[in-house]
Amino acid sequence: MKAIIPTGGRGTRMQPLTFSTNKHFIPVANKPLIFYPIEAVAETGIKDVLITYNPGWLPAVKNILGNGRKWNLKFKYILQEEPKGLADVVRSCEEELAGEDFIFHLGDNIFTDGILDLYKYFLKHKPNGLVAMVKHSENWRLGVPYFDKFGNVTKIVEKPKNPPHDYAMPGVYFADSAFFKAFKGKDAVKPSSRGEWEIPDPFTWMIAHGYKVLVKEYKGGWLDPGKFNDWIESNQVLLDLNTNGKVESKIDLKSTLQGRVQVGIKCKIRGSRIRGPVVIGNNVLINNSYVGPYTSISDNCIIDNGSVENSVLMAGVKIHNVKQPIDNSVIGTEAEIADVDGHSNCLELFIGEKSQVRL
Repeated sequence: MKAIIPTGGRGTRMQPLTFSTNKHFIPVANKPLIFYPIEAVAETGIKDVLITYNPGWLPAVKNILGNGRKWNLKFKYILQEEPKGLADVVRSCEEELAGEDFIFHLGDNIFTDGILDLYKYFLKHKPNGLVAMVKHSENWRLGVPYFDKFGNVTKIVEKPKNPPHDYAMPGVYFADSAFFKAFKGKDAVKPSSRGEWEIPDPFTWMIAHGYKVLVKEYKGGWLDPGKFNDWIESNQVLLDLNTNGKVESKIDLKSTLQGRVQVGIKCKIRGSRIRGPVVIGNNVLINNSYVGPYTSISDNCIIDNGSVENSVLMAGVKIHNVKQPIDNSVIGTEAEIADVDGHSNCLELFIGEKSQVRL
């Protein structure tokens, strides 16, 4: 059995950050988003993982992920020539799968309790397809399974106008080679009105053609950090779950750490107060500052005479002498925020396209 994890997608809802980086590599709780799906797959014991990418992205993707050895996995990179939908991602892997069963785990979804139970359920019951479902108050934005009066799934509809219940499909799917029959023959599935091959359609095709498709409720935490507020919320959830309080740098006597605060190597924390849950990467300087709960600070950041909480700081961020507290923020790689001496009555901004500034 193999796994498929995509790295494609435009990430338009996370612009302007995604103008310069792939959404899958933006950190959540100080870890690139795509690391969470990789870890979930590794926990199942599967070793062979197909990483799909769009044209022009292979060097960047390989630079971040490497060959998979970090997770005791083996990565094979597969080109999806055009971003034509999730089902097309899977279809692009058909030759490499060579008839094997597969897990398709979206690279931007996080299952906080892992997917091991779903994996074992698929192996035990041996369906042709298995999809998960979660309760979701806005399930009309997602794929929704429909059931008959006996509880058997009859079809799966992408973004229905009037869902019959409050369940939706999160981003993990299991199937065997019958999945690919849906793309062949006179009654093959077709692209949707938006020109994409939707992931529910092959499963609905299998149901209609007598194949065994099961639906299993996932009762763990599911995170889909596709928008700014979702990213902040996901950061909070993961810091709550995973912050271990390990401190690997020396903290000066004038600083205080309260609650679970995780500190990497080669950090300097001077005259500062830090309230967890907080995760701090490597080679970070925090001087005469306050860092509040639910903040993740990536490597090589500087916070000097500032106050930050409930925020995500990507690598190399610099904050100098900022009087106003920074709260509920995502700050991109190597961004600099500073109070310039002699300009106390004005703001100096160097802001990219689609940036947001709230004062």
